[in-house]
Amino acid sequence: MDLSRSLARQSLVVAVVAALIDGVLLALCGVFAFAPWHTVAVLTGIVLSDLALAAPPRTAAVVAASQVAIRLVAAVLLHRHGFEGQFAGVGLLVAGYRAGAWLTGARSVLTMLLLCGGVACANVLAYHRGGHDWRLLVASMAAAGCVPWLVGRYTAARGAYIADLEQRERQRRQEHQVALERAVTEERAAIARDLHDVISHHVSAIGIHAGAARMALAGNGNGAATRSLAAVESSSRAAMVDLRRQLDLLHGRDDAGQRQPGLVDIDGLIEHVRAAGLTVEVAVRGTVVELPESLDVTVYRIVQEMLTNALRHGDGDHARLEVVYEPDRVLIRATNPIPRAPTAAETAVPRGLGGIRRRTELFDGELDYGPDAAGTSWHTAVSVPIGGA
Repeated sequence: MDLSRSLARQSLVVAVVAALIDGVLLALCGVFAFAPWHTVAVLTGIVLSDLALAAPPRTAAVVAASQVAIRLVAAVLLHRHGFEGQFAGVGLLVAGYRAGAWLTGARSVLTMLLLCGGVACANVLAYHRGGHDWRLLVASMAAAGCVPWLVGRYTAARGAYIADLEQRERQRRQEHQVALERAVTEERAAIARDLHDVISHHVSAIGIHAGAARMALAGNGNGAATRSLAAVESSSRAAMVDLRRQLDLLHGRDDAGQRQPGLVDIDGLIEHVRAAGLTVEVAVRGTVVELPESLDVTVYRIVQEMLTNALRHGDGDHARLEVVYEPDRVLIRATNPIPRAPTAAETAVPRGLGGIRRRTELFDGELDYGPDAAGTSWHTAVSVPIGGA
């Protein structure tokens, strides 16, 4: 709509400029002093026919005919008063261009011939010297009728060619996008098959054997071993649930009943960690807000990795988790004790921090981690803008 209005405004500007130039040329030719009424009539016709250049493209032939008619009238009415004006005015040139650019087929060619014939007849009627020299007559016909028409034809053809190239480029990009999406889908399906055929079977076997061992030790009074096996069994079931969710995503299925976990599922995550022997103290501050789905899943995975690191690398059986909601950010901080004399392996940065860093950077967040000044506890802190999702 904006483009159409812009083109309409430009057409109006062209029409007004053409009418102004042609009107001034006629007024300055000196014929007004000899035939004022005839000159006013011709001037009015020229201005109106030039203003008609702002009409829609479908009127190009009619406007061109009006340009020819008014110049023939001017030649008939004013030639006896010595008028030998420029019949190939701005309006006639623009009309020829419009006929070449906007008309097609025989209608376009006939309009061009009409313009050429009109210029020739006007020159002959006005006793212009071009009417006596066929070479000048042909040159004036070509300059006023044929050349503008050819320029219009060239411009229209070039525009159509560029539009065709752009359409082909859009089609090529669409085909490339479809092929890329197909390749990604096939690759995801292959990954899902591998996960299902290998990892899921092993995780299921771990859960089954842990459950069998737990039941075998249930009556032997070995409570610690029983609790550990129960934690392994529970963790394997949780891993299977997460694995199924990932498989569903890889297969392109994201059912409402199989949604990805978020902050509302942290209680269940903490229960699994506690069952594995880690006591977690949780503190939530600020007004709880609903996070965007992608950010909600990412925060859950970050908390999961934090607690896993505390369980694997911490010294002791407790950790603290803080979740702070701010107006535009959410902060997660986990702390746990570390050995007083850690080995080289224990002082190395846990590998899980690499995953936390990637997830944090994906949402333009900030990550801070490391031991405290006393070297007795380890902290991992993530700050993510809510708007970054």
